[in-house]
Amino acid sequence: MATKRDTDLFQALRAAGLRKKVAHAVTDATRTTKPGKQSKLLVRTIESLNTAAAEIERRADVKKRSGAAKKAAQTRKRKAAARSTAARKAAETRADTGA
Repeated sequence: MATKRDTDLFQALRAAGLRKKVAHAVTDATRTTKPGKQSKLLVRTIESLNTAAAEIERRADVKKRSGAAKKAAQTRKRKAAARSTAARKAAETRADTGA
């Protein structure tokens, strides 16, 4: 029968995003291992989770915008400001001439 500790571990693993089958297997492995020893399943699971976590961190640390992207953004901003100024000037001219 599952103990409270096993249930808590299972729920924590599920909350962390592990699939139900894997969470059950890990929980069962922790229950059946002898004190002071680790089962091979637990060791492999820990290694694979550490690998996945490292990959997530690696992908999260992607480079920021490149120099070309920054220059393009500045150009778009400058062009938009010029269009806005020209539109404002044209509106003033239309208002002055009464068109």
